Amino acid sequence: MSIEIPPGLTELLQGYTVEVLRHRPADLVGFAAEYFTRLRDAREREAAGGGRRVVSFDGEPMQTESNVKVQFVIVFLCCHDSLCIFTFFFLKVVHPKTDEQRCRLQEACKDILLFRNLDQEQLSQVLDAMFERKVKPQEHVIDQGDDGDNFYVIEWGLYDIVVAKDNQARCVGRYDNHGSFGELALLYNTPRAATIVATTEGALWGLDRVTFKRIILKNNAKKRKTYELFIESVPLLKSLEASERMKIVDVIGEKVYQDGERIIAQGDKADSFYIVESGEVKIMIKSKTMTSKEANQEVEIARCRRGQYFGELALVTNKPRAASAYAVGEVKCLVMDVQAFERLLGPCMNIMKRNITHYEEQLVAQGTSMPS
Repeated sequence: MSIEIPPGLTELLQGYTVEVLRHRPADLVGFAAEYFTRLRDAREREAAGGGRRVVSFDGEPMQTESNVKVQFVIVFLCCHDSLCIFTFFFLKVVHPKTDEQRCRLQEACKDILLFRNLDQEQLSQVLDAMFERKVKPQEHVIDQGDDGDNFYVIEWGLYDIVVAKDNQARCVGRYDNHGSFGELALLYNTPRAATIVATTEGALWGLDRVTFKRIILKNNAKKRKTYELFIESVPLLKSLEASERMKIVDVIGEKVYQDGERIIAQGDKADSFYIVESGEVKIMIKSKTMTSKEANQEVEIARCRRGQYFGELALVTNKPRAASAYAVGEVKCLVMDVQAFERLLGPCMNIMKRNITHYEEQLVAQGTSMPS
């Protein structure tokens, strides 16, 4: 069965879709009826010699007159044995950028875990669609309870994470010149879980909900198939519900390290949590025993293999890294940033805290102690 797109259908859907996105009507059917009625009337006037065809709502011409380029792609899928035709179309939004802006955007996005598993074409579409937003001190970027509209990547600036509970607003964390936020409301169609307030001037890059869902959600579906069985096998995560484990899959990224490469460094500020997907990782600390005090040598205290995790200690205690971690051979790790760690691994926190005692015993045996 061959499907032929009627002449003019693409343009007709394009015009209607642009106006829906501009006006976001609550009643799509009523809006469609009014839109197409006005379009028909405009065509009749044009045929009668009325000049240029323009359909307007609220006194505004219904057309895209901006520097935002919108490309429509229409896809038809038909079944062989039945008259089953699925039609959908999506928009490729492009916010033009200078070379300087593009470079700044790429730098801001290079460590964003949600983008790590995108192929080059997907990443290019994401960067094309992102727009710059400057903020001032005390400006609310997003508000708790609101619907999600954009995902944000921080280029620079300080931002407080504020959560209101029982009529009390409390700052539960801070973004310091890097990071991202706003993905949970878009991933799971839930209201914003926190308010983000700029405490200094700053710059953000936003990604609209439509593009986010089209690219990131599609990519996450592939990630779920890839990592679902592995995540279920990680002992730490067995206490989580299946839906909670899938949320972890949605926000993790994969990083590959070569033999001898340092993954985390003792004394550094903690920003990520790691699960070993393949290979081995050795955990090393700087010993202060009599035999190695002068050289400040590192000694091995543990090894992590497939399904084991590391890097959680500093996140649980809010202290600098107590040890360094090095790849033994080629190593693949699943990486979760500190914000996702705090949001999603709450149910596992007691297990990780119990392990702190074991770490302290190992550190004492090497003549050192937890950072204070």
